[in-house]
Amino acid sequence: MKQTTLCYISDNERYLMLHRTLKDNDASHGKWIGVGGKCEPDESPDECMLREVEEETSLKITQWQYRGIVTFISDIWPCEYMHLFSATGWSGTISDCNEGILQWIDREQLGNLNLWQGDRIFLKLLLDNQPFFSLKLTYKGDDLIAAKLNGVPLNLDDSSNHI
Repeated sequence: MKQTTLCYISDNERYLMLHRTLKDNDASHGKWIGVGGKCEPDESPDECMLREVEEETSLKITQWQYRGIVTFISDIWPCEYMHLFSATGWSGTISDCNEGILQWIDREQLGNLNLWQGDRIFLKLLLDNQPFFSLKLTYKGDDLIAAKLNGVPLNLDDSSNHI
């Protein structure tokens, strides 16, 4: 089971997003995501998030919240548990990232980005300040075919479920 982290850093109504364009063999190539990566052995989710954010942005996160866990099921990728965080405090200056382009995006523009369909669901949960949640996303290829929030199936055609 692969363990990863993802952090959405906000500055008022802007979010730091990573446009994944530079890494070879990247499942998220061309997509916009938050900042994060794989957990190392003996590393807690928050330790991983802090390390990954610093590696990818040069920012040291000073204020964060553990928001939820997302389980990814795929017919082509290994099963993954992604620990989801949001951050509102940091120190330092953003540097270039070797995985893509970092850019501050206004909240109202997030829905216009090339995002994974499942990311639209958990981003809405974050933006709506939902309490800690468990989200299970099932993909067939690049297509989201099922989603469950806290064990309850979501209607993927219901636009209120995503940004």
